Amino acid sequence: MPSKVTTPNAKVITMSKSLNESLTSTSPPISAASSIKEPIARQSPSGDAKPGSTFAHQDSLPKLPIQELHDTCRKYLDAVRPLQTPREHQETKAAVREFLKTDGPELHERLKKYASSKSSYIEQFWYDSYLNYDNPVVLNLNPFFLLEDDPTPARNNQVTRAASLVISALSFVRALRREELPPDKLRGSPLCMDQYPRIFSTARIPTENGCEMHSDSSARHIVVMCHSQFYWFDVLDDNSDIIMTEKDLAQNFQAIVEDAQTTPMQEAAKSALGVLSTENRRIWAHLRHVLTSDSNNVECLRIVDTALFILCLDSTSPKTGSELSMNMLCGTNVVEKGVQVGTCTNRWYDKLQIIVCKNGSAGINFEHTGVDGHTVLRMASDVYTDTILRFARTINGNAPTMWASASPDPSKRDPASFGDVCTTPHRLEWTMVPEVSLALRFAETRLADLIQQNEFEVLEFEGYGKNFITSMGFSPDAFVQMAFQAAYYGLYGRVECTYEPAMTKIFLHGRTEAIRTVSDESVEFVRKFCENSPAREKLEALKKACVKHVALTKECAKGLGQDRHLYALFCVWQRGLDEQSQSVFGTEGSNNGVSTDGYGSPPTDSPLEASLPMEGRSRSFSDTSSISGSTRDYTQKPQQSIPSIFSDPAWDKINNTILSTSNCGNPSLRLFGFGPTSGDGFGIGYIIKADSISISISSKHRQTKRFVDTLQSYLLEVRHMLRATQRRATNSGSRAREAEQNKETADAAAMLSALGRTKSRSGRALGTLRPQLRPNMINSDDGNSVTSKEESDGEGGMLGGYGYFDSGSVRHLLNQEAHRKQAEQAAGLSKRAVGRKLRLAEY
Repeated sequence: MPSKVTTPNAKVITMSKSLNESLTSTSPPISAASSIKEPIARQSPSGDAKPGSTFAHQDSLPKLPIQELHDTCRKYLDAVRPLQTPREHQETKAAVREFLKTDGPELHERLKKYASSKSSYIEQFWYDSYLNYDNPVVLNLNPFFLLEDDPTPARNNQVTRAASLVISALSFVRALRREELPPDKLRGSPLCMDQYPRIFSTARIPTENGCEMHSDSSARHIVVMCHSQFYWFDVLDDNSDIIMTEKDLAQNFQAIVEDAQTTPMQEAAKSALGVLSTENRRIWAHLRHVLTSDSNNVECLRIVDTALFILCLDSTSPKTGSELSMNMLCGTNVVEKGVQVGTCTNRWYDKLQIIVCKNGSAGINFEHTGVDGHTVLRMASDVYTDTILRFARTINGNAPTMWASASPDPSKRDPASFGDVCTTPHRLEWTMVPEVSLALRFAETRLADLIQQNEFEVLEFEGYGKNFITSMGFSPDAFVQMAFQAAYYGLYGRVECTYEPAMTKIFLHGRTEAIRTVSDESVEFVRKFCENSPAREKLEALKKACVKHVALTKECAKGLGQDRHLYALFCVWQRGLDEQSQSVFGTEGSNNGVSTDGYGSPPTDSPLEASLPMEGRSRSFSDTSSISGSTRDYTQKPQQSIPSIFSDPAWDKINNTILSTSNCGNPSLRLFGFGPTSGDGFGIGYIIKADSISISISSKHRQTKRFVDTLQSYLLEVRHMLRATQRRATNSGSRAREAEQNKETADAAAMLSALGRTKSRSGRALGTLRPQLRPNMINSDDGNSVTSKEESDGEGGMLGGYGYFDSGSVRHLLNQEAHRKQAEQAAGLSKRAVGRKLRLAEY
C-alpha cells in the first residue's frame, strides 16, 4: 500500500452562513465562492518571471451589474414572444405586469441588498444549482474537448502522447501556482482569472446534503486509470517544479499499461470503482459513506480526490468523429461474455480527466461546476501549443516557450532535492465490501443503459469557415446560430427554445449569461428561407436576424441579459419561502436549512456554461445562505403563492431548452460537445475555424443524423446564394451581360408559354429544352432561390429531395386550411366518422 497522501492545505467549497445573517452582519461574510478563490499555493517565482501577474487585475474588475427590473422584464417578454401564440403572450404580459406591481420590486431590493456584500450576485446561486444536481454528471453536465492530433508522428501513440500532454499540463500547473500565467484579455480588457485554480486538484464530492467541491493547493501527484484500474505517483515537488522527464513519464505509463493487462477482465470489472462516479449523486454519496468504513478505502479515495488530474489510458482506437466524441463524453459500452470491457468504466467523472486512446487520439472531459469552457479551453490550447514548441526546441534551442520560467531539468538535479516524493507507480487496491460490489454491478448496468439512450453525430464541414462568412459581411457565430434555426425549422416546421452562453468574465467572478437565439427576426428568417422566396429576400432576412443576434450577444456579455437576474430573483423568493417554512414548522428534518428532500431541480440548459435551473413550480435545494424578508411579509399571503412571472407557463417554456448550443474552440481542438439537456432536444457544440466548421451534435435518438444532413445542406445552399449574389453584384455594370440575361429570360418565357398551351394533355413531356433554359433555372441569377443541381453544389435542398416545403409557405398552407374549413362550414358540410372511434388507451 502506498504511503499516505496528506492534504494539509485542502480547501472545501461548502455552503456559507445564512444569507439572512449576511444581510445583518457587520462584516462581509465569506461565501462559498470565496472559499475557493485561493485554492493554490502562491509562491514567489525565481529568475526574471513576473510574480503575481496572473491575478494582477482582479481588484480592478467591476462587479456584475443588476439592471433595472423593468428592463429585465421587457427583455424577458422579447425572449418568450417568438415561442408563444398571441394569446399566450398576452397572458404572459399580464403576469409580468402583476409581478412588477406586487412581488417584483420587493425581491429586487432584497437581491440588491444581498449583492452589496458579494463579489457577484449570481455566484452562490450558480454553485447551488450545480452542486445540488442529483442526476449523474456523465452525459448531463460534463462536456468534452477533442484535441487535434499531435503534428509530430513519433507522439501519435498512446504512451508518448500521454507523456507529452502530461508534461505540458504540469508546466501549466506550475505557471499558475507561481502566478506567472498571463491573464486573459478581451480586446485589451482583462478578464477574471478566478476560475483557473479550480481546474486542477479539485474534486466534486457527493454528500447526503448535496455535493461539495474540494481543492488541495499542495497536490503533487496524478492518478492514472487503465483497464478500469487505478495507479498513482508524484510528479511535482514542494515548489511545484516538475520532477520527471517526458521519458520518465513514458516509462511509467508503459509499466502501468503492462500491469493493467495482467488483470483478467472479470477481475478488473469487479473493482472498477470509477463507474460509481456515474451514479445518481445521492446513491454515490451513500456508497462513498460505505466505502469509508474501511481505512484503506479512505486512503484510496483521498489519493483520487486530491490528484492534480486523472489520466485515462483507453484500450480502444476510435476513428470517426462520432466515435471519438462518444468516447470522450461518456466512453464506450462493449460487453463481452457478460462483462463490461468498454471504456465507460475507465473514468472518474468528479475530476478533470485527460483521455488518451490507444492510437494517440486525446481529449479532455471536465467537471463543470467551478469552471466554464472558456477557462478549460485556455488550458487545453496552452497545453497543446507547448507540446509543439517543445518539439521545436529539440530542433532549434532558441525556439520560444509558453512559460515565464521553467522547472530545473529533473535529470540534472540531485535526487535529494526532490524531497519526500514517490515517482514509482503504485496501484490502488480497494477493499470491496459486499454492498459496494453489488452496487458496482448495478451502476455499470445503469451507465450502459444511459449510454445507449444517447447518440452522437459529427459534421466537420469544410466548405467554408470564418474567413468566408466574414467576407460576406456576417458575424460567424450569428451566422452558424441561424443555420441551427433553419435546419430545425426545415425538419419540424417550428421554432423552439434555444440557448447559447455569453461569457461575462469581464466582471469579477463572472460566468455566463444566456443568449436566447430565437427572436422575431430569426423566426422571420427561417420562415422566409423555407418559402419559395427570391434569394435576395432570404439573405436580407438572414442579415437582419444576424444583426439582432449580435446585438443580443453584446448585451449579454455586458451582463445585461434577463436570465441570470430573473433566476436570482427566483432564488430570493424561494429561499425566503424555505425560511418561512422552517419558522412555521420548526427545524426538525430540515437538514440544517436544506429543503426537506435535500436536492433540487436539475439544470435545464447546456452542461457547458449552461443557464441555471429555473423551474418555477419545484423547490430547489436551499442551503443555509438563504435570503429572507420578515416573516410578517409572507404570512400575509398563502405559503405556496408563487410570484406570477414564475407561475406563468412561459417560465417553463423558456427553461426547457430544445437546442442547447455553445461555441467554444480554436485550432487546438478538433471537436467539442456535450449531451442533450432535454429528452426531446439536441446538444450542439461547435467550433468555427478559419476555413471549416466543426459541429458535434447529440440527442436521445431524435434523428440526429438527419439533422446533421439538413444542416450541411443549408450551409451549402447559403453558400450558393451568397456566391450568386456576389456574381450579380460583379456583373451588374455590364450592359452586354444584362442584354444576354434579358434575351435568355425572354427565350425561356416564350418556351414556357408554348409549354403552357399543351397543359391540358396528361403526363409530362420529356425535357427537350436546352440546359440553360430548363424551367428550374429561370431567373437563377435574378434572385430566385430555385437553382439547378449543377449550380447548387449538388446538395439537392435541405431535405434531400423533399425541398423545404414543397407547397411553399407554411403560413400560406395554414391560411388555406383555415379558408377551406370556413368554406365547408358555410356550405353546411359535415364529416361523418367511419367505423368505431378508438380511445387513446386502445392504440
